[in-house]
Amino acid sequence: MVGKILIPEIQSLIDARNFGALRELFAEWPPVDVAEVILDMPEDEQVIIFRVLPHALAADVFEYLDLDAQQKLLHAMAHEQVVGILNEMSPDDRTALLEELPSAAARQLIKLLTPEERRIAQALLGYPEGSVGRLMTPDFIAVREDWSVQGVLDYVREYGQDSETLNVIYVVDERGKLIDDLRMREFLLKPLAHKVSDLMEKTFVTLNVHDSQEEALNIFRKYDRTALPVVDSAGVLVGIVTIDDMLDVAEEEATEDIQKFGGLEALDEPYMRISLSRMVRKRAGWLVILFLGEMLTATAMANYQDEIAKAVVLALFLPLIISSGGNSGSQASTLIIRAMALGEVTLRDWWRVASREIRAGLSLGIILGVIGAGRVALWSVVGDRYMHRQLYGPHWPLVALTVGLALIGVVLWGSLSGSMLPFILRRVGADPATSSAPFVATLVDVTGLIIYFSIALLIMRGAML
Repeated sequence: MVGKILIPEIQSLIDARNFGALRELFAEWPPVDVAEVILDMPEDEQVIIFRVLPHALAADVFEYLDLDAQQKLLHAMAHEQVVGILNEMSPDDRTALLEELPSAAARQLIKLLTPEERRIAQALLGYPEGSVGRLMTPDFIAVREDWSVQGVLDYVREYGQDSETLNVIYVVDERGKLIDDLRMREFLLKPLAHKVSDLMEKTFVTLNVHDSQEEALNIFRKYDRTALPVVDSAGVLVGIVTIDDMLDVAEEEATEDIQKFGGLEALDEPYMRISLSRMVRKRAGWLVILFLGEMLTATAMANYQDEIAKAVVLALFLPLIISSGGNSGSQASTLIIRAMALGEVTLRDWWRVASREIRAGLSLGIILGVIGAGRVALWSVVGDRYMHRQLYGPHWPLVALTVGLALIGVVLWGSLSGSMLPFILRRVGADPATSSAPFVATLVDVTGLIIYFSIALLIMRGAML
């Protein structure tokens, strides 16, 4: 917010080419605020600001920019500044940038790194896409169990400058195998002569380099940690993952699920960056599937042409019946998918969920059924008394009963099917988020018609049908 207020002042300093004052101004700011200001400036002025920033601050600010802004700045900056920023970036943020670039461009940038940073970058990019190995950083503090507390603190003072976090200290054996992790406060509160082994409890949690990022996110949630160690298949400590990286994963996962809820494939790119043709391809598939599904609605209605012709009044309530079933199904589907994502519900809970949704669907159906039947009755009585016109015909009580019972049946079915679809998809190995609201609504549209007209045939046979 402060940055936005000072944008006119920053603009005037740029116009006056007073780069010394600009450098002094930004030197007092947190990197995230400088990044926010840069994103609000025109592209040519973004480069100017970056060139006047102190070297270390420029690298920190660069990490807070989104990938699109990072790529544009790399193209616009001088070669020396690109080299400096890439070598100063934290390995995990640099990996995120490199994996988004075309392979040829990524190889060119890797060549600009120092031998040590190049080795780290190539090692991280060598792990499978979407794995914990792509997220981790090798910048951590590792100590041995025979060290004293004084020795650990001295080591942290000397080598802790480049560590991703100093909140946790990792204990390894002579082969680098992780044997414990300890909070820094343990060292700060213990006598200096104590050994690391005196503090160890060996109750640590680890991630494997080949774990998926989604699995890592669930472990962070479960154990409420700010950082977790990453080990290879032999248990050797190779890196750590911090909570800021997990927040990015959570945002990407939530974005993907929300897009799937809307009835399209996950875009995998920001909306303004994805090409029009690719966006159309992402959206067309589900639209075609949903369209074909809705065509079954016309097929179902065709089977009840005679009934509709005899009792046209039934057609008046079709949108009411269908939308109520689709809405209840979408509600149930959304609730269960989110519960699955948070680990609140597993496949073993399907029967408990089904029984709850049967009771909930029945209760909701009764509420809507009473309202729907009451609406038919009220309009019929008012129309007959004040307009001298029977809006729903002389058999309006049967129409009211049909609408009320149909709403109960459709809402009950919508709730049950919407809650069970995520379980079915999870069981066959698919993403539950693909049982999106439009898909559930389409399914309930077709089956809702059958329920509605079946109840109408049962109640109105001999009177209107």
